Amino acid sequence: MTIYFIGAGPGDPELITLKGQRLLHACPVVLYAGSLIPPPLLAGLSLTTQIINTAALHLEQIITHMQLAHQKNQDVARLHSGDLSLYGAIGEQMARLKSLKIPYEIIPGVGAAAASAAQLGIELTLPGISQTVIFTRFAAKTPMPGKEQLHQLAQHGATLVIFLSVAHIHKIRDILLPHYGPHCPVAVVYKASWPENKQVLGTLDTIVSQVRTEKITRTALIIVGQVVNSPQFDFSYLYNQSQAHLFRPKYKRAHE
Repeated sequence: MTIYFIGAGPGDPELITLKGQRLLHACPVVLYAGSLIPPPLLAGLSLTTQIINTAALHLEQIITHMQLAHQKNQDVARLHSGDLSLYGAIGEQMARLKSLKIPYEIIPGVGAAAASAAQLGIELTLPGISQTVIFTRFAAKTPMPGKEQLHQLAQHGATLVIFLSVAHIHKIRDILLPHYGPHCPVAVVYKASWPENKQVLGTLDTIVSQVRTEKITRTALIIVGQVVNSPQFDFSYLYNQSQAHLFRPKYKRAHE
């Protein structure tokens, strides 16, 4: 048997991968984070599937369910929102499974950053504007390592994608203002790809009041940088007709 950690996507039930969906329907036991997994994603599962909402469970209770399935030789689909590689809280689960010699596999998913950018209709990297994206969060209950404080990351001027931190947006604004300036574009995307999603567009100078007006306090992503506002930018060389590459020989004008 195997524990399949499956990235369920950001909320839209169609944004799970084909492999993730196949395994979800094939496993006789499903553990899912009920507060973040949309109910339609579980629709159509076999009536014999054991479906367990882990929202109220602590780590050892979750591992116990996995152990019981292991003893019965039953595969488990462990659903997490978004993509598991970012703030997925699977590290401690995998550590326990390793110690118990229970096999597992990770099935990546569509992350909230990708879904948020798609809904905003933006690209997080634009030539001449930003070629670096920093995924981070605000230090709250979980402290940040010494060299990853937000004011240090802000010195790069890169596109910032800030997870799990919208409740602290007033503090984030104060930290970023000296580095990005009051007119820097900011987007806050609440529940990206869910039916009830919201998109708040502003600047560092306005975003705090806008977010408070919308009463957004959780389940939102903050994107900071000039890319948010579709600025003038340099076109890439990828589709430039004067630039040859392996799959496209150099363009020749008619008179050449």
